[in-house]
Order: sequence, then structure tokens, then C-alpha cells
Amino acid sequence: MKLSKAQYDEIAQFLGHVQPTRQSLRKLKEKFPSQSQSTLLSIFSQEYQKQIKRTHAKHHTAEAVETYYQRYLNGVMKNAAAPVLLELANEVDFAPSLMARIVLERFLQEREQAIPSKTLINSMLRDPSQIPDGVLANQVYQCTVNDCCYGPLVDCIKHAIGHEHEVLLREMLLEKNLSFIAEDQLRAKGYDKTPDFILEVPVGHCVKVSSCSYSHAITLHLNTTQ
Repeated sequence: MKLSKAQYDEIAQFLGHVQPTRQSLRKLKEKFPSQSQSTLLSIFSQEYQKQIKRTHAKHHTAEAVETYYQRYLNGVMKNAAAPVLLELANEVDFAPSLMARIVLERFLQEREQAIPSKTLINSMLRDPSQIPDGVLANQVYQCTVNDCCYGPLVDCIKHAIGHEHEVLLREMLLEKNLSFIAEDQLRAKGYDKTPDFILEVPVGHCVKVSSCSYSHAITLHLNTTQ
């Protein structure tokens, strides 16, 4: 089903009045039942990422970071089991996984008296059991599993979808008996740009095949005739 610009704008406008949670995705499906889940998820992801990019800087000022960290400490002191970080992220309209990253980095900086490496932070976000504080580990875990657009869980989903569509595209090319060079072969030959597949026989135009879910693009470059 083709989505018109008016329909897209209507969905985007609706998203501007709801919190970026999984519950909002259910509301979206109820509001627009004629649209597929993958289409709604793709629009949800795109619009939310636009919003996060617009407001990203204000959440990373020194004042904002300290405010979030102190609110986290006060919150878990009152009730360590409550989803303090998740509720804080929703309150300030910021991605839960990104809020978890801010607080985790501030915690490690205070604990180690040094700025933690991105590698260390990424590792702890992927596996919160590595965090040397059980309460914070649980808070980070709650944020990552409840984030629809960011974080290690979403990255895994994107990777899986991307791999699935690469396999489907390869099967399609083989079925049509089209000669092609795959991405790994291009890298081995030293190509600077490595799309997923390049057709070896020249054709008249270029195409790009994209999957809707999580806006993960699979690229197919075709050689063009002069």
C-alpha cells in the first residue's frame, strides 16, 4: 500500500503529541489500523530520531548532565526498584538509552576520577552486569529494553534486519541469473565504496532497495551505460 505525503504528515503530527514509548506504538496502530506495523515503526523511528537530533545538545550541557545525575541519585535513594532513569527520560522527552549513557558516564567519571572510554561505556550498555553498581545496572537495563529507537538492543535488531534483506537480495539476484560482486569481494579488491552488491553487467539506471523496519537500507549499485 502506497503512503501519500498527507498520510505521512498526519502520522507524524500524531507522533508529536505522544511519548516515545512502546505504548505509543500501540496507540499509533490503533489510530492508523490500515497501515502496516513495519510502516508505522519506520515513521515512528524517523520522526523520533529527528527530534532527538534537534534536542541532543541541550541534554549534554554540563548543567543538564549534573541535574540528571542528581535526580537519579535522589530517585534511587527513595526507591531503588522504581524505573527512575526511564521515567526521567520520558519526562524530559529524551531517548532512554541515551539518558542511561549520560548517567552511566557521569557515574564512572565520579568513581574513577577520569573520563571513561567510549569502548567501556558501550560494553556496559550492552551488558549492564559489568556495571559496578547493581542499582545503576538495573536502571540501565530498564532503559535499554524499553527504548524503541536507540541502544544495543535496537542495534541488534537493525543488524538482523539488514542481514535478512541482504540474504533475500542475494537470492533474488541468483534467481535472475544476474552476475554481481558482493561487498566482501569489493573490500578484498580494495574498493573505497562498498555497496552490498554491484552488478557486473552494465544497465541503464541505478536503484536502491530499502527495508522499512528501522529504516535500515540495503544498497544495490548497478553499473550504468554511457
